[in-house]
Amino acid sequence: MSVSAAHAADFLMQLSNPARLLAFAELVRVGDKGASIGEMAYRLDLTKPQTGELLGRLVGAGLATGSGDGYYRARADVLREAAQALDRTQPIAPFLADFPQLKAYFAHGRLTSLPPTMSERYQQIAELFARFLAIDGILTEDEVNSKISAAADDVAAVRRMLVETGWLERDRAGTSYGSGRVPTAI
Repeated sequence: MSVSAAHAADFLMQLSNPARLLAFAELVRVGDKGASIGEMAYRLDLTKPQTGELLGRLVGAGLATGSGDGYYRARADVLREAAQALDRTQPIAPFLADFPQLKAYFAHGRLTSLPPTMSERYQQIAELFARFLAIDGILTEDEVNSKISAAADDVAAVRRMLVETGWLERDRAGTSYGSGRVPTAI
């Protein structure tokens, strides 16, 4: 597990506790002005020691800050940063960097939708997947599906797109696949 994945897992573990999640949400709600332990105890309907323990765990995890003025503030930006760091670890991320115009079709390293058939974006996503799959030789349908599933849930649609656009060739029986054309360098 990468460092960024470990940090994201720690954030999620800390926020999986309903009381900590509620405390974090309340700190986000109050914004930059922050809240004291007393204010948070009142808002959360907890004792000050319970609230202090919750806030201490959030600070320890890096999800909140406690300042010298006795106020705690949420660091919601760390969740965004953790999500972006995890996105960068997805296997298709390096290929998406070469196709920034296609990022709208992906969420967290997964294909979420396809553009209209025969559009320029459809052709570009097909090329992106052809580069990602880097098919060398003959593969079975299961092998192709396994490679596609690393970045897409609708494996059949992506496989069909690759065949339709000529990036992937299928034998007559539909059981073996090979590269239809070789991507040029970007």
